[in-house]
Amino acid sequence: MIDGKTKVCGIMANPVEHSYSPMMQNFFGERTGVNFAYVPLKVEPDMVEEAVKGAYAMNLAGVNVTVPYKQQVMPYLKEMDEGAAAIGAVNTLVRTEGGYKGYNTDAAGLYRAMEEEGISIEGEDCILLGAGGGAKAAAWTLGSHGAENVYLLNRGEERARELAEEMNGRFGRNIFHPMSLGAWREIPEGSYLCVQTTSVGMAPKTEEVLIDDEDFYRKIHTGFDIIYTPFETSFMKAVKKAGGRAYNGLSMLIYQGVIAYELWNPEAKVDRETVREIRRRMKARLTGKGSNVIFIGFMGAGKTTVGQAFASHFSMPFVDTDEMIEREAGKTISDIFAEEGEEAFRRMETETVGKLREKAENTVISVGGGLPLREENRRLLREAGTVVYLKIRPETVCRRLQGDDTRPMMRSEDPQARARELLVLREEHYLAASHFAVDTDEKTVEEIVEEVRRREEEL
Repeated sequence: MIDGKTKVCGIMANPVEHSYSPMMQNFFGERTGVNFAYVPLKVEPDMVEEAVKGAYAMNLAGVNVTVPYKQQVMPYLKEMDEGAAAIGAVNTLVRTEGGYKGYNTDAAGLYRAMEEEGISIEGEDCILLGAGGGAKAAAWTLGSHGAENVYLLNRGEERARELAEEMNGRFGRNIFHPMSLGAWREIPEGSYLCVQTTSVGMAPKTEEVLIDDEDFYRKIHTGFDIIYTPFETSFMKAVKKAGGRAYNGLSMLIYQGVIAYELWNPEAKVDRETVREIRRRMKARLTGKGSNVIFIGFMGAGKTTVGQAFASHFSMPFVDTDEMIEREAGKTISDIFAEEGEEAFRRMETETVGKLREKAENTVISVGGGLPLREENRRLLREAGTVVYLKIRPETVCRRLQGDDTRPMMRSEDPQARARELLVLREEHYLAASHFAVDTDEKTVEEIVEEVRRREEEL
């Protein structure tokens, strides 16, 4: 709740409407329990000095700065961090006595994103694509963490030479080697870590690629593109096609935000689960997929139990479509089947999942076992979020449901045979509706939750 003690920060940009930072930073505040608010600040190009002074005069605790203001704010700061001075750009302002101190969290964010993926820099031979602001942050990261050699490729060789000379001077050793883009064949034979820092391949021109030659990508064992939209860039596709690993810049964006948040709030720590959850939410927006996590499967598979555990673990709301239907109908599912028939119940399921697709966000949803049987429902589910099929064997169904007489579909003299029959009929529909399947037999709820999270991140 915002009150007179709320610590206020914001992002200085133009345009600012597209920024993911308010979503991310306010989530950090919520999860760490800090009385914190983060707002967009649209600043006109000729008002940078006034914006910095005005933010300080209004007691803003901190400000993020994006292109084109990362250099323009520098003359109006009280002091600068060593890394920001070396990179020559500032993206985070932290309030101090008498003015703001400037930091560059891009370089540290890149390193933490690489570290998270197990990407080592020390002793590596590297290729750096580009020589602009993003390249300077990446060059500082590579040099600071022990890269052996960095072949710096840029369309304009002069800019590559300037950046290489500056960085070699900073680190006191000749590790940066400038080259024109077309000279990439002169890079010695080997296997390289490559960081792509240009805007080539960014939406809307997603099919563009800086170097269009498969032989170049065969040199790369790991590629990191600082672009995060599209979620898989043409550079990443080319690296993967050539047999390498490839990552986009979403984690870098998140970690630079984490570092900024912790600079503003030294008493707070953004934990790994918070990072994982904000990545899931941002990825959902970037890919155009709903942000919900939806559990489907046969009765007894644990959709409700696993769903509630998942929701609790990641601080998400939980809903069950069967419970929603019973509430709205004012009667149990058994009564709906008995009084109105199965077809009426299936229509209710479609109406319910349609409402959830339109209105639910960042919610864990458990759906009835028969809901994915309709083609329309399968489409609605996949549009609403990540659909997880919890698989179960017939004998496990019977063991878990022993003594439960509330399941209309399981009323049979031979429940196990009935379960096997229904599973055979439904399997193809569950698989068609889901993004991935998880076996639940002989696994604890905690093991299933962790596997779902891991598989979701791999999508």
